[in-house]
Amino acid sequence: MSSKSFAGGHPVEQYRWLRENAPVYWHDEPEGPGFWAVTGYDLVRQVSKQPEVYSMAKAAGRIHDFPPDELAFLLTMMLFMDPPKHSFHRRLVGGLFTPKRAALWRDSIRDAVGGILDEVCDRGECDLVGDVAGKLPSYVIAELVGIPRADGVRLYELTEIMHSALDTVSDEQRFAAMRDITGYAVQVRADKLAAPADDLASRLVAAEVDGRRLTEQEFTSFFLLLINAGGDTTRNLIGGAMVTLLRRPEQLARLRADDGTLMSTAVEELLRFQSPVTYMRRTAVADAELGDVRIAEGDKVVPYYGAANRDPAVFDRPDELLLDRTPNEHLAFGGGGPHFCLGAHFARIEASEMLGQLLRRFGDLELTGEPSWLASEFISGPTRVPVAYTASAPVLTA
Repeated sequence: MSSKSFAGGHPVEQYRWLRENAPVYWHDEPEGPGFWAVTGYDLVRQVSKQPEVYSMAKAAGRIHDFPPDELAFLLTMMLFMDPPKHSFHRRLVGGLFTPKRAALWRDSIRDAVGGILDEVCDRGECDLVGDVAGKLPSYVIAELVGIPRADGVRLYELTEIMHSALDTVSDEQRFAAMRDITGYAVQVRADKLAAPADDLASRLVAAEVDGRRLTEQEFTSFFLLLINAGGDTTRNLIGGAMVTLLRRPEQLARLRADDGTLMSTAVEELLRFQSPVTYMRRTAVADAELGDVRIAEGDKVVPYYGAANRDPAVFDRPDELLLDRTPNEHLAFGGGGPHFCLGAHFARIEASEMLGQLLRRFGDLELTGEPSWLASEFISGPTRVPVAYTASAPVLTA
């Protein structure tokens, strides 16, 4: 599946054909050896939970192979490590991302949402991605790591360049964006060493596991991961969720009238329906069987989360948006295993606060043009969602 297949979101019909006919399908590459596309729910979970067979530490997540210098750096990121090395790095920050610790940020996130909506309230029209959805995760991660909000927004723009499809951004442009972020991270580390504060970057600089601290390169890699992961899922979830709701006025009205009891299940359903991260490539490090297919050592294996999240063997009426769907064991944050999304609890809070305030304050919300989508087969979300509305003052909630 090329980036063109994802030009308007997930290729739902292609997913359906693959699940029904070849849930582990050999896909040729124009400039590569090919890969196994995995689309069944149970099979995606199997790949995700067996890092000893399907390694993250070979290819930095993408289907295509990076240039050697870029790949060498990317493989220093926690996301692209296997246990036990991955476990060491995750322990450094895992305690800061628990449901209890994330909940302590709800008031701050609520205030950030209110401020973002205040900025566009009187305009009567805006871009829901650039003016609203894109700012929130940038603000939150900036506060978490202890950098100015404006810098968080700029870093998010650089990550967009990194994630764009090969036919829209050159290797030089992508590598330059990565260098800008890593250069910024080196300066952040120096600042936090000189003047530590109560923020995540300072904790990373000082943290020790088994008597060892992060090197400069390890800190830089960690910082890049936080900026990437801290923005993509939430921005794409909120932007994609609003497109989904605006195209289903009855569902939007139902969520707008909610007294607070529907939002939690609605966020989970929108995560399932939107599936912001399309896939995360693995590499087989041993011969294996997946379904009824033989996987050879060295093969690329690509689990597609959006396809698994519409598997009718797991989800009743999978192509319908059911805001009260329960249970909802979606794979939007990964298929389980050691690489389950560290920031999942923050993403849920950010989405629920933004959707709640946006729908309460902005009446008559409607699309004024066709949304445009990110030119990427790796992450799925709109780049621009033009809307018009009648806005009201903020509604205070307990």
